[in-house]
Amino acid sequence: MIEKIHLSILREIARGGSLTAAAGSLNLTQSALSHTMKKLERQCNINLWLKDGRNIRLTEAGSYLLEQANRLLPQFERIDDTLRQFADNEKGSLGVGMECHPCYQWLLKVVQPFLAQSPGVDIDVKQRFQFGGMAALFNYDIDLLITPDPINKESIVFEPVFPYELVLVVSQHSKLNGLSQITPAQLSDQVLLTYPVETARLDIFQQFLLPAQCMPKLHKTLEATDIILQMVAANRGVAAMPKWLALEYANSLPIHLIRLGDSGIHKHIYVGYRKQEKLNKHIQTFITLAKSSGAALSAEV
Repeated sequence: MIEKIHLSILREIARGGSLTAAAGSLNLTQSALSHTMKKLERQCNINLWLKDGRNIRLTEAGSYLLEQANRLLPQFERIDDTLRQFADNEKGSLGVGMECHPCYQWLLKVVQPFLAQSPGVDIDVKQRFQFGGMAALFNYDIDLLITPDPINKESIVFEPVFPYELVLVVSQHSKLNGLSQITPAQLSDQVLLTYPVETARLDIFQQFLLPAQCMPKLHKTLEATDIILQMVAANRGVAAMPKWLALEYANSLPIHLIRLGDSGIHKHIYVGYRKQEKLNKHIQTFITLAKSSGAALSAEV
C-alpha cells in the first residue's frame, strides 16, 4: 500500500508547510496530491493530517509516516543514484580469472591504473579458475579470462594483448650457462621446475620436449615464481618461463636465459570475454590498459 510517492509527499509538506508548496516541489497538481493521500488514508483507515485553517497538523500516524519518510527516502535516493551509475558504467565489479601462472605479476601493472581510472569499480582476481577458466566465463563466475591458450567458441571473444617468448632459465653456475639456444636432448639430465600444471598444458613439454621424444631427468612443481627462480639461481634445476618475466629477475639473481630451439617458442597472452559484453565500458578499459602494459613489456625485452 505504501509507495515512495506517499513518503515524498509527506516530506515535502513538512518542508514547504503546505499542500501547494508540496505539489509544486513534486510537479503534481494539488488535486492529484490530495487524491493520492486520501486514497492511502482510506486504504489504511486513518487520518494522516488535519487542517487547521490554512495550516496542516500531522496526526500521530502522519508523524510516524513522516519519520519513516525521512529515514527511508535517502536510502531510495542512494539506490536510484547507484542504479544510474551502473547504467552509465560508473560502478560495479570486474571478475578476472587467471589461466596463466606467471601473468599475475603483469596483472598488477594493469590493476593499478584500472582502479585509478574507474573509482567506482572493484576488481576480484580469481586464481582458483586456473586452467578451468572457460567454464567460469560461461557460468558468469568471471568477466574476463587471461590465458595463453584461447579456445574458439562462438560466444567468446579473445583479444591478443601482447606477445612473448618462452625461454629456459638456468643458473650462472650451471653447465648450460652461456648457451644461446638449447636442444631438447640437452635437458635429459636436468631437473625441470614448473608451475603445478598438467603437462598437457605446459608448452615446454608439448612444443619442445615431447615432439623430440625427450624428457628431463626429473620434473618438480612449485607454486611461486620467486621460489622457482631462487631454486634455479641456486642451481637446483632449470625452468621455462616468459622472457619478460625472467628479465625482471635477471639483475638481482645469477641466472641466464636460453632460447628453446633454433627459432624459440613464441606465444601470446589473450583476454577473453563474453561476446554480448563487447561494449562493456569496464571490460574495454581493462583491455586497453592491458594492451598498453603489454606493449611496454614488449619494448623492454
